Amino acid sequence: MTSNTMEQLSFGGMPQKLYSCTPTRLTAWLDCPRRYRMSYLDRPQPAKGPAWAHNSVGASVHNALAAWWRLPLDRRTVSVAGDLLDNGWINQGFADDAQSARQQVRARAMVEAYTATLDPADEPRGVERTVATRTDRIAVSGRIDRLDERPFPDDVPEDGTELVVVDYKTGRHLLTTDDARSSLALAVYAVAAARSLRRTCHRVELHHLPTGTVLAWEHTDDTLARHLRRAEDIAAECAAADEAFKGGLPAERYDEVFPPQTGFGCGWCDFRQHCPEGQAASSSRKPWDGLPDEQP
Repeated sequence: MTSNTMEQLSFGGMPQKLYSCTPTRLTAWLDCPRRYRMSYLDRPQPAKGPAWAHNSVGASVHNALAAWWRLPLDRRTVSVAGDLLDNGWINQGFADDAQSARQQVRARAMVEAYTATLDPADEPRGVERTVATRTDRIAVSGRIDRLDERPFPDDVPEDGTELVVVDYKTGRHLLTTDDARSSLALAVYAVAAARSLRRTCHRVELHHLPTGTVLAWEHTDDTLARHLRRAEDIAAECAAADEAFKGGLPAERYDEVFPPQTGFGCGWCDFRQHCPEGQAASSSRKPWDGLPDEQP
């Protein structure tokens, strides 16, 4: 019996069950345990509020860029990228058709400006690629917007190539390098990509399309390990809460295990209508309030 098999055995020789999760699930728990319960455990799931227009913009841009990379090389042009955006435009959450049309023009310009900076022949290692890894405690997976394979920088005394995790951002808020450094999801993706493809993967990047800014962070093995341990610790809390819920936790005790975490973000919560504490903590938001030129 291998040592790895031994690590998976608990008392009585029974395999230790790993907690299956995604970074999105883990961060949902951190953000608000009540929202986590409504998202992942309540069945039927409580009704969500209306679609958010800024999410429609983000999904439309992501889909267009993914489709662009899947085209034959000779079709990867700037104008085709714009056409993909138009053809796949998601018209949900906007105040009216006029607002949707304005945002579509803006999103097309954003996609075209971004693809103009890319080398169409610089084939990514993966687009919308699912990666996964496991530890002794968790099995975690997620989908990467783009996974590049690039030569090591000149200041790195290594030959060959490394993997780089690229995440597209379309929100109105300007990000910082600290957002890349502290992202649990990006770190988990880097670990999973490195293990799956047997390549070094330390660099993670946030590509903020509205400003054309790239926010990058170079992890080390130690910082990635710390993120993975953090994911394990969060997953342990999730697992305990899941077990309590599935074990028949009475509804009147939900808040003991899944307390609301209130704050400014409550105005953007999909389940705000079911949360009196969230309604008291923040004013409601219109579905289009997240758009850059549609502020209250």
